Amino acid sequence: MTEQERMREVLERLRQAYPTARIRLRFSSPFELLIATILSAQCTDERVNQVTEQLFRKYRTPEDYLRVPIEELERDIYPTGYYKAKARAIRGCCQALLERFGGEVPQTLEELVSLPGVGRKTANVVLGEFFTPQGIVVDTHVARIVNRLGFVQTSNRERIEQRLMELVPREQWVSFTHLMIAHGRAVCHARKPKCARCVLADLCPSRTV
Repeated sequence: MTEQERMREVLERLRQAYPTARIRLRFSSPFELLIATILSAQCTDERVNQVTEQLFRKYRTPEDYLRVPIEELERDIYPTGYYKAKARAIRGCCQALLERFGGEVPQTLEELVSLPGVGRKTANVVLGEFFTPQGIVVDTHVARIVNRLGFVQTSNRERIEQRLMELVPREQWVSFTHLMIAHGRAVCHARKPKCARCVLADLCPSRTV
């Protein structure tokens, strides 16, 4: 079995195991998803959703985030953690959107990562959900699982992403991440993976059973 064939088998099994796997953040526009993803750093999606339920009613445009004192924005996003850094990133991002993109979220990876507070992961999330996927989101679950499966032997996120782009069919780039995250949350935990109930156990060189 080639690596591409093994990846296809992995994807098929995960699709059957997690048929409803999807992004957990709540949003109604590319701009809201951009803000929610910035807030999700070092924070659970559930906590972000609790915060954005009120946040997105109060702040609807990039201008809204720039009108209030930064201390007010910090209070509004405080529960997500690292609120001072996130408030600066959000305001910097909104300023750049207004100055360089007419207040609209750009649709290329190069333009998105030029925004303050936006890295490849955030950019790929937005592109995958609303525009044309130009890469694969590599979060902690994805990095951990593909290393355990032996598809890569590195912790470097960009190198992991480049390898996955070679192995995963382009039309499955977005669903791949959702499936990996679902599997990481349910079975392939960081400390004690539940290998005995893993649908990928026979394909995994790291299994403990």
